[in-house]
Amino acid sequence: MKLKRLLYDFTVCQVASAEDIDLDKEFFFIAKTEEELSLVCKTADTPENTTARDDGWKGFRIQGVLDFSLIGVLSKIAGILAENGIAIFAVSSFNTDYILVKASDFDKAMEALADAGYTVE
Repeated sequence: MKLKRLLYDFTVCQVASAEDIDLDKEFFFIAKTEEELSLVCKTADTPENTTARDDGWKGFRIQGVLDFSLIGVLSKIAGILAENGIAIFAVSSFNTDYILVKASDFDKAMEALADAGYTVE
């Protein structure tokens, strides 16, 4: 399986209102529940009005389109990283999964996944 490094720095944050999010930006994930409105975005694109934020994330994605019938793809990657003491923040799109790790663990994560047989681009 191929993994693609993302060249951005990411921020995970909470915002008070969807109006604070610039929907014209190139790359972001939004989650809204009855308790919160969360945003994952490029650090450079983080809204000024956050109620909480955590900077310092790097990411990669699983290349290609993942069929919904595939089982354990994210679990296997998470397990390899957990065995190496690396915490993750995962988000999914219709096509694939994106995995964020703290920037200080990024090279270690890429090495651990390459050692486990993943192709890292």
